[in-house]
Amino acid sequence: VGEIKLLQKLAYGLAYVDVIASLADIATKNNYVCPKIVDGYDLEIINGRHPIVERLIVGEDYISNDLTLDKETKLIVLTGPNMAGKSTYMKQAALIILMAQMGSYVPATSATIGIVDKIFTRVGASDDLVSGQSTFMVEMSEVANIVNNATDRSFVILDEVGRGTSTFDGLSLASAITEYIHDNLHSKTIFATHYHELTELENKLKYLSNYRIEVSEANDEVVFLREIVRGGADKSYGIEVARLAGLPSEILVKAKQLLQKLETKKALIEEKIGSEQMSLFGGSHIKIAKPEIIEPQMTIGEKKILDEIAKLEVNNLTPLDAMMKLNELKQLLNN
Repeated sequence: VGEIKLLQKLAYGLAYVDVIASLADIATKNNYVCPKIVDGYDLEIINGRHPIVERLIVGEDYISNDLTLDKETKLIVLTGPNMAGKSTYMKQAALIILMAQMGSYVPATSATIGIVDKIFTRVGASDDLVSGQSTFMVEMSEVANIVNNATDRSFVILDEVGRGTSTFDGLSLASAITEYIHDNLHSKTIFATHYHELTELENKLKYLSNYRIEVSEANDEVVFLREIVRGGADKSYGIEVARLAGLPSEILVKAKQLLQKLETKKALIEEKIGSEQMSLFGGSHIKIAKPEIIEPQMTIGEKKILDEIAKLEVNNLTPLDAMMKLNELKQLLNN
């Protein structure tokens, strides 16, 4: 009993050596580099990799990607198809920051990390059956925690915020959240989304930039290149992902037919009223003429009935008088 403090101190020392030795071992085996920690705002990761995913993939090389967030680009809107690597890209950035600030080498060619005070994530979709919260409620609660606690030194990743409700509600919320983070929090942020309309915010918000997952299309086949490049995506390739998942061809053919109809209808509408007016964030607005209300002309008999009703002193009528008067008005109307 008298040696408990000594044993605890020894256990702590052994644990510390174990952690440092393990970090050194994995850094050597997996070609990690020493990050540069700076007091400024900037974050620059060159050829970053996900420390877990790169060890799990078999038969192909892990595609590394760069990330730069600085005073010129504080917020990235990331678009691209499902399974292309958006979530992995965001998570690897968060992990690299975390590893760097805990004293580890990181999976990248080089990394300059401006000190981050908090890392916030809104990734995945799950409900909370115990407290009776829906998937969307859980999502909004997590976003509320982010916008109420993040600072300009925080790192935020948001994955498809707004997908748990209707399209217009979700798009409106996603847009408003993006603008709030940009205008008020100034946090380093990556927002992955399938709402391609959000890419239009690049023309409105000074510190927002669009990036996408590069995709190659050839012979009706889609190949996810998993490279992050500048610019926004205009397709989600949902049907292609459904094909890879094994949905029957009958469903896929029907889905393509419906998609072509919807795209054709959208193109016709844009051609008719202008794509600028179709834009959610466009400066022009469609002027809708108010319909002219034409009141129907009353006959002489109908006017007479209205005059009789106007003369009635309702408070002085007995139920019997009211019934007799109603019958009289009915006869006038029939005549």
